[in-house]
Amino acid sequence: MLFSSMTFVFLFLPIVATLYFLSRRELKNHVLLVASIVFYAWGEPDYLAIMIATIIINWAGALCIEKYRKKARSILSCTICADLSFLFYFKYFNFVVENINALCSADISLIDVVMPIGISFYTFQAMSYLIDVYRREAQAQRDLAKLALYITLFPQLVAGPIVKYHDVADQISNREESSEKAVYGIKRFIIGLAKKILIANTLGAVADKIFSQPVEQFNALTAWIGAIAYSFQLFYDFSGYSDMAIGLGAIFGFKFLENFNYPYISKSITEFWHRWHISLSTWFKEYLYIPLGGNRVGKKRNLLNLFIVFLATGVWHGASWTFVVWGLWHGLFIIVEKLTGWHKNETKSFLHHAYAIFVVVIGWVVFRADTLSYAVEYLKNMFGFVRGRDISYTTAYYIDNIEIIAFVIAALCAMPVCKNILFVRNKAGLVLVNLGLVLLFVLAVASMAASTYNPFIYFRF
Repeated sequence: MLFSSMTFVFLFLPIVATLYFLSRRELKNHVLLVASIVFYAWGEPDYLAIMIATIIINWAGALCIEKYRKKARSILSCTICADLSFLFYFKYFNFVVENINALCSADISLIDVVMPIGISFYTFQAMSYLIDVYRREAQAQRDLAKLALYITLFPQLVAGPIVKYHDVADQISNREESSEKAVYGIKRFIIGLAKKILIANTLGAVADKIFSQPVEQFNALTAWIGAIAYSFQLFYDFSGYSDMAIGLGAIFGFKFLENFNYPYISKSITEFWHRWHISLSTWFKEYLYIPLGGNRVGKKRNLLNLFIVFLATGVWHGASWTFVVWGLWHGLFIIVEKLTGWHKNETKSFLHHAYAIFVVVIGWVVFRADTLSYAVEYLKNMFGFVRGRDISYTTAYYIDNIEIIAFVIAALCAMPVCKNILFVRNKAGLVLVNLGLVLLFVLAVASMAASTYNPFIYFRF
């Protein structure tokens, strides 16, 4: 079930919210748990058992870690291996087999399997819980239902943000709902819905139309438009989902940490990763980079740690060499900035910003391409190294006036020009903001009703 669907907005959410707020305090978590299971089963009933198995394995593993401290490391390792085995089977098995077949001229059969939605997200959340218990940063949760709620909570279940257990452990048992939080949550949800429907979907159609063509059939200008359209689509698609998740959490009394902080104003790749997909980058920092030694080790080892983290970041996003190369591309520039001190330059200029955006956009082309060979040819086209032939359509075919307006709005809203719009307190400003939000909601609903193009990019991860 998509947040940006009529079923969710006008059926599922109103029913769940009504039942939740009419329930006694001791039943509220159970309402959310049942709702979350229904939410997931709506689209993935065949794989519900995998998520339930993950919950039970990590619940039992954490209890054993807490009880048998002398064997805690072994129990942790075994439980994490169990978590990763699900992820490997559904997400990476065929990729590994394909590469073994290619390298060794083998003929190992592939498996016919569909990756469960959100498996990367809920697996990382389960591992967060387990590691927090191992580190004594949290107590093992004896109530299986509460742990299940943490892992399955529908606002962030299938596309994040990745919520670390120690950030919400207290909220699961003790949280306060209020009308102020609910109003804020509704407003935040509307903003996310508008970002997704009105900007991401509009520019996504442009990107899909261009990336679906052979590179010889469009010119360099069209190639750049496709790359920029996808850059905006990805940001507004994912940040829009995060906004909706944070808003939904607020409605039910939860406070989720921010996942995006205007990443396209960054002036270095290091800064970009402090602003982009913050929940994933902090997860890797806390649970991989620091355990590897972080920056407390020698320079060479520190650079190796950064390499490993960004290799893992690429692999996490998908079983394809395009994702691996994308992760290493970012890792390369992080390492260069580390060696040169570029990211620490306090007199950052437009040159710094242009450099960061250039690196990010080039990376998104690789990220979007279906194959590395297509990515290379696409990039060659962007820089004029591919001579177009059999060009059937001019650039105007790929972008109309509505899409040009969407580009302009996307560029403006990528900057913190309206950063505090939800916190306006004077009456005139509040009226304008509320009217604007109502208009956005109406436009988004009208677009949902009229369009069948409504993908969520991060569902595939």
